[in-house]
Amino acid sequence: MENNKISVGLDVGTTKIVAMIGRKNDYGKAEILGIGRAKSLGVHRGVVNNITQTIQSIQQAIQEAEAESGQKIEEVTVGIAGQHIRSLQHSDYITRANSELVIDEEDIDRLINQVHKLVMLPGEEIIHVLPQEYKIDGQAEIKEPIGMYGGRLEANFHVVVGQVSSIRNIGRCVKSSGLELEGITLEPLASANAVLSQEEKEAGVALIDIGGGTTDLAVFKDGIIRHTAVIPFGGNVITEDIKEGCSIIEKQAELLKIKFGSAWPGENKDNEIVSIPGLRGREPKEITLKNLSKIIHARVVEIVEQVYVEIKNYGHEEQKKKLIAGIVLTGGGAQLKHLKQLVEYITGMDTRIGFPNEHLAGDSDEEIASPLYATAVGLVMDGLKRQERKRIEKAAAEVEEEAAQNVDAPSATIEEEPELIPPPKKERRTFLDKLTERVKDFLDNAE
Repeated sequence: MENNKISVGLDVGTTKIVAMIGRKNDYGKAEILGIGRAKSLGVHRGVVNNITQTIQSIQQAIQEAEAESGQKIEEVTVGIAGQHIRSLQHSDYITRANSELVIDEEDIDRLINQVHKLVMLPGEEIIHVLPQEYKIDGQAEIKEPIGMYGGRLEANFHVVVGQVSSIRNIGRCVKSSGLELEGITLEPLASANAVLSQEEKEAGVALIDIGGGTTDLAVFKDGIIRHTAVIPFGGNVITEDIKEGCSIIEKQAELLKIKFGSAWPGENKDNEIVSIPGLRGREPKEITLKNLSKIIHARVVEIVEQVYVEIKNYGHEEQKKKLIAGIVLTGGGAQLKHLKQLVEYITGMDTRIGFPNEHLAGDSDEEIASPLYATAVGLVMDGLKRQERKRIEKAAAEVEEEAAQNVDAPSATIEEEPELIPPPKKERRTFLDKLTERVKDFLDNAE
């Protein structure tokens, strides 16, 4: 059945690399067939810094997922994040040659391509151009300009920029692992698709994805993404702080954080103590949970405050831009105890933990619905959407071909009103599709 093609999400994170295989079930939900994970060694703060190690980790995760699902993996949808990603607001306009004709796809493409001529810092490239709202001849707040009349078409854009070399490196790792790139997606967008409901995106919501090396933010309002940011801190700096503060090794610090860690120091009594075995023949160390949570608290406050600055940069304090649905926390770092209370305390915004079960089939494994896998689930969904788009485009192309063959039929002599049946709507190719193709071409020619 062509319909049940599998899609594979590859989340190349700082802490772990996850390969997840899914397909659409009969109800249009994503059914996860297998998952593989490997410790990520060659990635720092979301950016690949050791190609060989990253390739090994990717292959390990892929093999595990293949073994679990019995499927062969050939193509993957991969996410990009990392400290090199920044976003900016930009407005641009075009003047149309003929305002007697309605605005169509081509006008919008022309306008978007103009944004592409923005001058970036050396080595940076535009990853994503997201139209926010349009103005036609000065009339503002137009959501969908297609089909309207007007001479001057302008729009506000949310532009996401990243480093070309970092994106190519990820592409290189995927290709050298023996895989094809099916698509590239911005990780904050992937996580958002997996954990947010449409109502939340309409009402206004900030998604905070706390990973190992970075914390990603995506802000939605009126159903459109309004702001993105990547903050170069995540769960790993918390582990580092515990390691330094308690003079213990990293593995112990990580375990302490997961088992006993809390973001709220008031929770622990003074006499709660954990004993940690000393290194080879040394005395065991005693650590009070109160101290542990003070260390964690200090760092978490710093991360949350930086994210909150970004939420304010978006304009959350203006009445019109208020995020009514508040904050959703996801990613592995969202599992820290009492984090929700701390975030509510700092920001004064309603907060919930986001589990990626919004679009998963009902009988999915508990483990998959963990915040840890939000990005991977989002990437699988993105891959499924892309396949759907390709099918629609193929169908549209076939319809056009048929129409072209029928043109030779004798036409009626009276000039008839043009038929009002629109051809199947071809989805606009997003910049990420074009970026994927550029990265693919680059890799093919670089060999």
